[in-house]
Amino acid sequence: MSKPISDLQTLLAGMQPVLNEGVYAYSVVPSQFDVSELDVFAVMRETEGVTVITSEAEAIDAKLPILFRAAWITLEVHSDLQAVGLTAAVASALGEAGISCNVVAAAHHDHVFVPIEQACNAIERLQALQQSRF
Repeated sequence: MSKPISDLQTLLAGMQPVLNEGVYAYSVVPSQFDVSELDVFAVMRETEGVTVITSEAEAIDAKLPILFRAAWITLEVHSDLQAVGLTAAVASALGEAGISCNVVAAAHHDHVFVPIEQACNAIERLQALQQSRF
């Protein structure tokens, strides 16, 4: 297992954005909804309800409301959860191109969800950001 990286320049130079296959969906369900039957990527509990990120097919099968159809991009660099600036740099690069993004940090990688229609443009922008750090 690799050691987590916290240096911003090293993170950006090594981020290697990868577009995962498929379409993903953000949905909200009531707090009492049992999400254990779903194949979810992420779950976030809020006072107003539970946000789940799952495949669009899973959301449709479960008859969940789809709030956002997304492409899932994984930044393959092993980012430290306490690293400063990676999310801001990614959001800025995408924002300058008019691409909204939702970033989910996990123990090893950061995951970026962008509108499905802008997936290719988002990958190009992230690769350009990475190349600008070499």
